[in-house]
Amino acid sequence: MSPILNISGLHKSFGQVEVLKGIDLTLQQGDVVSLIGSSGSGKTTLLRCVNLLEDFEQGEIELVGETIGYRENSGSQRRRLPEREIARQRAMTGMAFQQFNLFPHMTAVQNVMLGLIKTKRMAKDEARSVAEKWLERVGMEARRDHFPGQLSGGQQQRVAIARAIAMNPQIMLFDEVTSALDPELVAEVLAVVRDLANDGMTMLLVTHEMRFARDVSTKVVFMHQGRIHEEGTSEEMFGAPKTERLQGFLANSQI
Repeated sequence: MSPILNISGLHKSFGQVEVLKGIDLTLQQGDVVSLIGSSGSGKTTLLRCVNLLEDFEQGEIELVGETIGYRENSGSQRRRLPEREIARQRAMTGMAFQQFNLFPHMTAVQNVMLGLIKTKRMAKDEARSVAEKWLERVGMEARRDHFPGQLSGGQQQRVAIARAIAMNPQIMLFDEVTSALDPELVAEVLAVVRDLANDGMTMLLVTHEMRFARDVSTKVVFMHQGRIHEEGTSEEMFGAPKTERLQGFLANSQI
């Protein structure tokens, strides 16, 4: 089976600081892959490269068999694709961020509808039907006409997830979606992500919730200083970590 996502030899620098130092990673349909590791290890940067929010200097990312972001010119010169093409490729992924990024002047349903109308060119009636279906899926149908300021942080994050999934992406990217939430709101968002994983959605997620990563992941990837330091199944990574560095990381994490 061809992978949904294939990353090979990925390098990314900010100025003189190399943040990603040759990442190789493959996701198949239905995989739920959790990226874990200390702050600064490159996890979020990796997600942002997959979503083409960051340029990268070397390597290749393939999404559903299509090389994204760049084209090789004659003489092996790389050229970034035109923005229209980048936007088309970016729509193949959905991303939920630490911050919810909802438009404050739009209701929940309007926030979800916006991309369907602007990017998918749906008629308003169809977009509203799709938006309401996904708001119901994340338990927000009763608050579809509320503005973000009238919603809790957990509710806003669930709307943001519905907005991303409504675009029917090939893969969902989650970047620490609970880190901005009060502790009592974390569980409601993780329950939504867990349900989507159970439904077979392909996911690549950055999380510091180790118990959640252990319970839902088909694969866990431990990043350290811009490299994949260790990877394996949830049982292997949490039950029998091979390296002292991963053992130390898990010992200092709440599981």
